[in-house]
Amino acid sequence: MSRRGLCLVLAAPSGAGKTTLSRALLEQDDALSLSISVTTRERRPGEKEGKHYFFITQARFDEMVAGEELLEYARVFGGSYGTPRGPVQQAMASGQDVMFDIDWQGFRQLRAALGQDVVGVFIKPPSLEVLHARLVKRGDSAGQVAARMEHADAEISHAGEFDFIVENSDLDVALADIRAILRASRLASFRQG
Repeated sequence: MSRRGLCLVLAAPSGAGKTTLSRALLEQDDALSLSISVTTRERRPGEKEGKHYFFITQARFDEMVAGEELLEYARVFGGSYGTPRGPVQQAMASGQDVMFDIDWQGFRQLRAALGQDVVGVFIKPPSLEVLHARLVKRGDSAGQVAARMEHADAEISHAGEFDFIVENSDLDVALADIRAILRASRLASFRQG
């Protein structure tokens, strides 16, 4: 008996730890793959094409939107981001689970497109002060930190739209919580073949 794959969405304000948590989860779970988004923003040092993002022009992005090639998309901090439809649908049909590192807007669109196949987890920081310190530590510019902090309250206000909320005050505890959510979601009766 096989089951249809699910979409695990991890969303959070910038700096709350969703990327660190997603990387750790991927290292521990071979049945989970990362959805690679397309983006129009500039590549950061160390980012690789096809591993972190597919870097495309705004014109190509607009073509993908018009052609309904994206499950979700948004314009965030001056760049456009989106999830290509084809690879996600193929993975789910073959029973593979796909993880998304996207924002609350993307989660809304993904849930509208795929319904109960989407499991949403909102990662919240212990406090706004901790969030600020994390942004500074990761090397964001002062302007980027200010912009991300300005949007943090608004992003956190959407936490209640998600299926689960996990506070990332201790990385190991937060990771264990997400692993438990993923395991339970895989066992849901409606997902079984």
